[in-house]
Amino acid sequence: MGRVIGTQDATPLEFWVWLEKSEPIQVDDAIVVETDSPNGPLKLFGMVDIVRARHQGSTFDSDVVEAERGLPVELSIAAHVKVTRLIPEYYYPPMPGDPVRTVEDEEFAQALFMDKMERKFPIGLSLSGKEVVYGNLDFLNGRKGAHMNISGVSGIATKTTYSTFLLHSLLHCGQLTDAKNTHAIIFNVKGEDLLFLDKASNAIDLENEALYAQMSLPAEPFDSVQFYVPPTESARGPIMPKVSSRKADEVTPYFWTVRDFCRQRLLRYLFSEGGEDASLLSALTYQVERKLLEAAEDAEKDGPGPGVLLPSGGDLAEDDSPLPPTEVRDFPTLLRAMETLASATNHSPGTVGAFMRRLYSAEDKVSYLIRDPADSDAARHAINWRNKQVTVVSLSGLYEVGKSFVVGSVLQQIQEEKEATGSAEPLCFIVVDELNRYAPRDGWSPIRERLLEIAERGRSSGTILIGAQQTASEVERRIVANPAFRIVGRLDAAEAERAEYGFLPPTLRKRAAILTSGRMIVSQPDIPTPVPILFPMPAWATRADEQKLPPPALKLSRVRESEY
Repeated sequence: MGRVIGTQDATPLEFWVWLEKSEPIQVDDAIVVETDSPNGPLKLFGMVDIVRARHQGSTFDSDVVEAERGLPVELSIAAHVKVTRLIPEYYYPPMPGDPVRTVEDEEFAQALFMDKMERKFPIGLSLSGKEVVYGNLDFLNGRKGAHMNISGVSGIATKTTYSTFLLHSLLHCGQLTDAKNTHAIIFNVKGEDLLFLDKASNAIDLENEALYAQMSLPAEPFDSVQFYVPPTESARGPIMPKVSSRKADEVTPYFWTVRDFCRQRLLRYLFSEGGEDASLLSALTYQVERKLLEAAEDAEKDGPGPGVLLPSGGDLAEDDSPLPPTEVRDFPTLLRAMETLASATNHSPGTVGAFMRRLYSAEDKVSYLIRDPADSDAARHAINWRNKQVTVVSLSGLYEVGKSFVVGSVLQQIQEEKEATGSAEPLCFIVVDELNRYAPRDGWSPIRERLLEIAERGRSSGTILIGAQQTASEVERRIVANPAFRIVGRLDAAEAERAEYGFLPPTLRKRAAILTSGRMIVSQPDIPTPVPILFPMPAWATRADEQKLPPPALKLSRVRESEY
């Protein structure tokens, strides 16, 4: 391919290579150089991060024109190599003139330490499409590390597409301890694009199918999926799913009963915005939650049901005595009961007023999510993430307070159920997009604290967070700092210069600003440099018109015996 240059410093960590003009070398190619060190033969593996061309023998910029007229200049093409591994680990530079070549066969795995990974899963292919790039599962399943974070601008970085590809890879890589019982929960925040994971795509071509085969992954949709969607906004009448792209019997509308709301202490998730009064409101919220929990526990003693007994909203009987508690089964009635409970605390009227103003402003936006199930089966509408391998919880069409309530409630449910098992296996992957909304850097919210708890302690219970956002600089620092895997797609040029992307070398920060769809840059602990990769387009439909329809049935016509 070329030789180590003697006019530039060569160190054990980086060096320059002179290239033959005909060599098809590009940025991100893996190379190897063998040299003799005082300790014996030494192999230095590296990746090309810069390729430059210049004229030798010229002085002025205009000499490029004079060269065409006969000025004696020579074309020089050189590549800068960042060393990724030395075998043996003896830090000694290559010598000028040492021959350099591209890696062959197993050497690519050696260059990126993938030969040392005991358990690995495909995360994509090299940009040349020739080699499979693997991730170390031990840094995702909690043994050595956990969690993953993906950043990139909306629509181009394909964060959601790549996260679903990674789930597909994890479930089919054959390295999970209990793949059949491994679960993934995906919060669908944009339209209804993720409601077709179980449908084959008509957009995938033979070239992309070959990429799946190269990674030993099936080019097929997810085979164990369930879809939960919001109910229609009418809090009365039949419970119907709020969805347009799938049949009603293919999805399940979700909601919580008043007893669920009280027993699970979900009131806090209606307060998703911080402020100067956040600490006072949180203290009052927890006091009211305790009262609601007590009422739910008392109701449980009387048997199953959707309601609880609570004060009747402050009304008085004719003799001015308080009315006896009444059964509360819907959210509007619950609001009036909570106002009575809040007023009975030691908080000031101003704090109680701020507390109730926020709740009343959320009434029309969440009342159909906390409702009286009437004669329907309430248990069927509870989100049960253990029924299938993959659970999609759609937030499409919900108000912001409704989205926060659903995300917070489901995260709490998953974490509590996982911790109750006392074991990290089987794993549970949680995909949360728009982390900057649920875990902002500034302010306080219960969801932010819940996500932070998962990021810091989730690995012990096998709860793995795959978070995504457009701007990591706007997310709580500890949430974006904890993941072992950090991935970026197309980044805004100004965002790429923020400290949160310090793991990217300067050349890759510039590259991130021009990445196209289907390309990502992956950083993981085992590999000393982030690696650009490509991944195939989804084998599952991402919208209604991408569904692969079954072939039309043959129509048989009757013929007369004489014609036969």
